[in-house]
Amino acid sequence: MLWTAVALGGLGFLIALEIATRGYGVAGPITNQAREAIFAPKSGFLLYAGMALMMVVLTWRQRVIALGTAIGIDLVFVVVRWAADVRTTDGHPFGNGALWVIVGCAVIALTRRTGRERVLLLKGVGLGLLLVAGRKTGDAWLLITAKTRPTVLDQYVATADHALGNPSWLVGRIVRATGPVGAHVLDWVYIQLAVAAVVIALYQLRHVAAERRFPRHHLVRTFLVIGLLGPGIYMIFPVVGPIFTYGDGAMGTGGGPWALAHLWPDVPPPIGTPQSMPYDGITPRNCMPSLHTAWATALFIHSRKGPRLLRFAGTFWLIATLGATLGFGYHYGADLVAGVVFVFTIEAALRSMDRGWDRAGVQLVVYGAMVFAALLLSYRYLPLEMAAHPWLFGPLLILAMVSVVYGYMRTIKQWEPKIAAAQRAEPQPELV
Repeated sequence: MLWTAVALGGLGFLIALEIATRGYGVAGPITNQAREAIFAPKSGFLLYAGMALMMVVLTWRQRVIALGTAIGIDLVFVVVRWAADVRTTDGHPFGNGALWVIVGCAVIALTRRTGRERVLLLKGVGLGLLLVAGRKTGDAWLLITAKTRPTVLDQYVATADHALGNPSWLVGRIVRATGPVGAHVLDWVYIQLAVAAVVIALYQLRHVAAERRFPRHHLVRTFLVIGLLGPGIYMIFPVVGPIFTYGDGAMGTGGGPWALAHLWPDVPPPIGTPQSMPYDGITPRNCMPSLHTAWATALFIHSRKGPRLLRFAGTFWLIATLGATLGFGYHYGADLVAGVVFVFTIEAALRSMDRGWDRAGVQLVVYGAMVFAALLLSYRYLPLEMAAHPWLFGPLLILAMVSVVYGYMRTIKQWEPKIAAAQRAEPQPELV
């Protein structure tokens, strides 16, 4: 019943987004996803990553059949497009097969499976569809932020960012100095964050097929909650980022006529009286908090109990994502601080729900939420004071962030003996 309620709620949300985006004259998430069943998909790699997540509930023989079927369908589409001389410049030549396999498994679950086997297969299908539908939903929501928030608060955040030493300007110059090689590496890491998440999630869910059940807590849950809560904050605190407010398009993008000045990344913005400013109806207001930072931090957290290669990958993805978000001018340093606090608070809440709420868990979640709210309020109402006293407010911002991280680590360490005892009493999939 719970999964049915979640599915119906998600479907209702997608329908609402479809109606809203149609009102702005563009296709919504349902239409865009349905098109990828026939036309060249824009999310080819993501579709196969979603299919990989779904296959955690399958046996090895079923996985081989599913993968072979997806590749075979894609080859048919490639041949048909080649014969019809249909170009795929606006999408990938592959990915349709993966989507067909995911949908086919849903049909098999409803028509050929019963009981726990049906529920397990539907959960796997839902896991795969969540990944591919999440991208379409995010695109639609970002459009809504641009259409419904005509003014942005970038001047406030840029002023407050003086307390941190304007890290976007510093890292932006470093990325420019590395030339095209450094920029391409960071851009690839930034874009393929979802694929990295699938790799770690596959490691966490590797025992699902054998155990015939999912672990209580895994990375996909954290990613989903981040994606659900984060966009709502965009509506409260709309920010477009340094490259759009202060950029001149030197790195392939910029604010153009909407830019306040052409300063990034060479000259930090001057300290003046900040005010909200109008911006176009296209650029997403998706900076505060930095969800890319939150997701990359979640990757880092969930990779800590994996093998050495996975731990290295989690560390690399976090560092590279931080470099990309700042170095491309997509975020201010203040966005990253808020993003870290945001994800550790969410992780604390999810783990508390998993093991049962206790005093330590409640205190940690409340404290993280209070710190996050204090950060947003300080960016909005104390930016001049923060810029005038960077040696006071800069360390305070970092200290506030570190205090949440430390509180999380200390609380998790207190929980571990109880979790270990529960695992010895009742074997279950590894909780990472």
